[in-house]
Amino acid sequence: MKGVLVLAAAGPVLLLSSYPRLDDPDFIARLRAKGMEKFIAWEVPIERCKDLYGYTFRDEAENLTAHEGMHVLDTDGHRIFLNFQLSQLSAGIVYEDRAVTPIR
Repeated sequence: MKGVLVLAAAGPVLLLSSYPRLDDPDFIARLRAKGMEKFIAWEVPIERCKDLYGYTFRDEAENLTAHEGMHVLDTDGHRIFLNFQLSQLSAGIVYEDRAVTPIR
């Protein structure tokens, strides 16, 4: 399981994901099905997600274990940006025009 920060036109979204990689075609297909045709995504520290979201994290992690894929942890962009330092973001991806470009 990993925490994923996705920045799309509607704003930031914090997800829990069971997909092995950010460039996994099924992960990208799920985001596209949610209307995210262009986005940037980074992994965030899962321990930080646990600390910040407590019971919500626990419940969503249990749901994710039972139903693989991804679950939304937070959609409040202001709160997400206050609680995660940009320097903590790992390598990510840019998805645009049906192409994936790694960010290092």
